[in-house]
Amino acid sequence: MRLRRGPVAHGWRSLLHRLPKVDLHRHLEGSLRLSTLMEIARRHSIPLELHLGTAELESLIRFTVSEAADFHRFLARFRILRLFYTSEEVIRRMAYEAVADAALDHVRYLELRFNPVALAQAQGFHLEEVIEWVLEGVEQARHEFDIQVRMILTIVRGEDPELAWQIARLAVAYRSRGVVALDLAGDELRASARDLVPIFRWAREQGLFLTVHAGEVGPPANIRHAIRIMGAHRIGHGIQSIHDVEVLRLLRERNIPLEICPTSNLQTGAVAGFHDHPLPDLYRLGLKVTLNTDDPSISDTMLTDEYLFAMAGMGLQWKDLLRILENAVEAAFLGPEERQALAQRLRKGIQSIEQGWRLEEGR
Repeated sequence: MRLRRGPVAHGWRSLLHRLPKVDLHRHLEGSLRLSTLMEIARRHSIPLELHLGTAELESLIRFTVSEAADFHRFLARFRILRLFYTSEEVIRRMAYEAVADAALDHVRYLELRFNPVALAQAQGFHLEEVIEWVLEGVEQARHEFDIQVRMILTIVRGEDPELAWQIARLAVAYRSRGVVALDLAGDELRASARDLVPIFRWAREQGLFLTVHAGEVGPPANIRHAIRIMGAHRIGHGIQSIHDVEVLRLLRERNIPLEICPTSNLQTGAVAGFHDHPLPDLYRLGLKVTLNTDDPSISDTMLTDEYLFAMAGMGLQWKDLLRILENAVEAAFLGPEERQALAQRLRKGIQSIEQGWRLEEGR
């Protein structure tokens, strides 16, 4: 499952780390440092039997190599993590660290998503409060690190419609603070998105972008519904599209990007292994695939790892990775001028890397 060692990994990891990258699919709730969680567990009265050391806490939060892949076991991590959102200070710190960690991995543009209900529930905070705290933490990190950030608010399948409407309205209200989109996440196997369709259509009418988790472990029909009925601009995961020619045609005709997260796809059981992952086939079929992390702390991954896995585990080449990075720039929820500036910034970074590469080869 891990391809971080061996001759290919040794030869490419440093280069891929330096590559300026774009992450379009990263959950704040799945991006929490284990050391921070341990500190919170010791300082706050969290209702777990926490006579835990770091190893025991890690086993509760992180998916391990020996653990059987399972979608619902993966989602269960988020129920545990909800217990840690204990204060304004903690939430602000988590947002700051999530952005800082992305920047340290040379992510130059990040779209960070979160569900305000998840952050508010444990302590009964107001949704507006937790959104403010997250944005403040993100803003602090953005000023201290070399990274551009946009925010996405997430609604979970099966959410109470009134709460879902509140999240959508707040997403619109916070557009001037960097909130650009509404996301649908959660259990696509057990919960329908039907009742949430009016909310997402309304959000799109207000000028928000839409991204919908669909077709990771659920059927390709979920992707079709997300595009045709909900109006999704992008699809979270979407890898089951490989099994439906009509859905593939729909994605290609409408140029809908796929936010693919290889490591979490393995851990949810969506694919059996990196060599079985459909990303290379989707890429060669001309779909706009992108590489992302999903939940770095749960999956014990960074975006550098995802690029390495695409190369060492799926057989993609350097030129393929650069094209996938271009896809991510084109898929970013940015205006034309911001997108052009981002593309130019990444191009300069890539040219610098390749020039250094050629100089080393010429020695």
